[in-house]
Amino acid sequence: IKGITKTYKIGNQVVEALKSIYLDIYENEYVALMGPSGSGKSTLMNILGCLDTPTSGQYILNQTDVSKLEDNDLAEIRNKEIGFVFQTFNLVPRSDVFHNVELPLIYAGVGKAERKRRTEQAIARVGLANRMHHKPNELSGGQRQRVAIARALVCNPSIILADEPTGNLDSKTGTEIMAMLDELHAGGHTIILV
Repeated sequence: IKGITKTYKIGNQVVEALKSIYLDIYENEYVALMGPSGSGKSTLMNILGCLDTPTSGQYILNQTDVSKLEDNDLAEIRNKEIGFVFQTFNLVPRSDVFHNVELPLIYAGVGKAERKRRTEQAIARVGLANRMHHKPNELSGGQRQRVAIARALVCNPSIILADEPTGNLDSKTGTEIMAMLDELHAGGHTIILV
């Protein structure tokens, strides 16, 4: 990113969430974005994840200037390139583990047989094959975060964005989730962690 600025207008007041940020992140790097509450970490993460666009500046992702793309193009890049893991898991409560993990593949237009294969593989990868048909409220916090990680991995993204992925977990479970992120990094993924 080059000279990224993000401003919000709240009433008559202009809030500068990011001011001229420059950052290079390379393939298979493991980066932690650190700072106090309100310092712009989540805003930067939303821009890196193509969930939001900068007010000014340039963002090049895999040789594509995504800072000027329209919403549909950003959605396509998000689905192919980026896996998201959030502090609050963001699972669909009425859907079981299988359907929560399968969802990005449906958006990507992947056929039913291939969706089933890839979904089961992602769920097994995070050690939850025996919980495939449980709903989120039937799982522990750590298991829910593993479902979120499986969902992030199912489209085989090059980048995993993890926004405080251990914030709602006890320390032992948090350590397990961090170890899983370390494994993903060792497997070739770029990890960006708040």
